Amino acid sequence: MSGLDALPPLREVIAAHGLAARKSLGQNFLLDLNLTARIARAAGNLTRADVLEVGPGPGGLTRALLAEGARRVLAVEKDSRCIPALEEIAAACPGRLTIIEGDALEIDPLVHLTAPVKVVANLPYNIGTELLVRWLTPPAWPPFWDSLTLMFQREVAERIVARPGSKAYGRLAILAQWRAEARIVLHLPPGAFTPPPKVSSSVVHLSALPEPRFPADPRILQELIARAFNQRRKMLRSALKGLAPDIEDRLRAAGIAPTDRAETVPLEKFCALARSLAQA
Repeated sequence: MSGLDALPPLREVIAAHGLAARKSLGQNFLLDLNLTARIARAAGNLTRADVLEVGPGPGGLTRALLAEGARRVLAVEKDSRCIPALEEIAAACPGRLTIIEGDALEIDPLVHLTAPVKVVANLPYNIGTELLVRWLTPPAWPPFWDSLTLMFQREVAERIVARPGSKAYGRLAILAQWRAEARIVLHLPPGAFTPPPKVSSSVVHLSALPEPRFPADPRILQELIARAFNQRRKMLRSALKGLAPDIEDRLRAAGIAPTDRAETVPLEKFCALARSLAQA
């Protein structure tokens, strides 16, 4: 029997440590070990990678990552109540689990990680999107991570993989698809969690591309799409009028009709417009 096999069931761990999920921390615990194993496997071969996990809670996914052979797991947990439960897992896998108590939005994990790095997490709902945007918009590319395997509310997951012309298509889709391959690998019903959330969840897998799909200045592209989708009901000639005095000409040069709306414009044309604005 391995050290992991000797650990008590997660429900017993939650009861023993008084780990009732807190809504203020965006917590919904996934206790089904079959599901946590599926998420860990969706991240690919972990045996030669360090894994960053944000919001491990009582450690269900942490156990799965270690069981799938992760070289080392760095678990960042804000809730101090969960630390003793995670320390029990660390004791069962000497040298393979490092625990940091703190806010993932304020911690630099890079000093604790050795490439290649995979990020695998059941992200707290209240910080998931912000963390994803940070990981997709680093100062330099390629990023520190090879892949992201992340759980979100299903609505957010669908926004990440959305295509032009759909209601879900927006800033998040462009940021994700410009620099990564993104696909949904698993859907989970509310009943899979304790306590059950009011929404379904999905796991998205993103693989970093060596370089962006189309050339563009990241800063200009991000400002462009922020303006375009902040007023998505407006025609682009109105939504973007503050970017350049000749914005209608630049839109046409990029293959975009000035009367188009942001949700109809594909990534390639947004990048073409960003290149044009860079020359202004």
